[in-house]
Amino acid sequence: MFYGSIVALITPFKDGDVDYESLKKLIDFHVNNGTDAILVCGTSGESPTLTFEEHERVIQEAVAYAKGRIKVIAGTGANATHEALELTYYAKKAGADACLLVVPYYNKPTQEGLYQHFKTVADEVDIPIILYNIPSRTGVEISVDTVYRLVKDCPNIIGSKESTPNMDRISELRKKLGDEFIILSGDDSLTLPMMALGAKGVVSVASNVMPREVKAMVDYALAGDFKKAMQMHYYLYDLFKVLFIETNPIPVKTACWAMGMCEKEFRLPLCPMKPENEKLLLDTLRKYNLPLVV
Repeated sequence: MFYGSIVALITPFKDGDVDYESLKKLIDFHVNNGTDAILVCGTSGESPTLTFEEHERVIQEAVAYAKGRIKVIAGTGANATHEALELTYYAKKAGADACLLVVPYYNKPTQEGLYQHFKTVADEVDIPIILYNIPSRTGVEISVDTVYRLVKDCPNIIGSKESTPNMDRISELRKKLGDEFIILSGDDSLTLPMMALGAKGVVSVASNVMPREVKAMVDYALAGDFKKAMQMHYYLYDLFKVLFIETNPIPVKTACWAMGMCEKEFRLPLCPMKPENEKLLLDTLRKYNLPLVV
């Protein structure tokens, strides 16, 4: 159910608050461009700076406005299990199609702690769950053995988003868990290599900017046409890289602002780009003939 081109949607702000009207326009943009699903309240959605009330309302508004036109995955992970439980309960109540749960960050749990954390949420809330492995941000990686143990014990844990350059891990996941377990790339520039090893798509930052093209690359790979998928990969490669010249989601939100989709507004500790990096970003966007308003 949850594969293909999934956008890691930004959360637009205006005058210090979440801009729900712009959020609705972003959802329409992805419905109209064929994106397979949207992820709200993820890393690109600046979830660490959202209040609990805002986090829940973004999920509620996205589900209500999508009206089944596009799948909605809610980011509901936290570094405290009771918080992840509360957010996941709410996402199910609001009607989200699935939840993405990041590996708990900062407190660096053991593998047993990770198992107990995810199993507690999966046992308590009957909703499809995708694990989110991103050791560069969390400080700890969930092992393949722990993923296997969770999948064996929790039928609603259906996949993992993998933000790692370790392709051996992708091979190990596919070999140990089989084809039914959904592996999703968490890094645009690594999507094609991961899909060659059995991943089913991407949770994409670049799709905020060029959704049709990202979907085309993923669809070619899913169809086994890796020659065309590789052509799309190299076409998009400069975009993939420039969107990470500063911490995500600073560049991609700046790109969306340049395209007239949202305000260029962040919450501290995130802040606007350095002028020289913003110039490089805008120059790259112009190479793709995107409709800029700046």
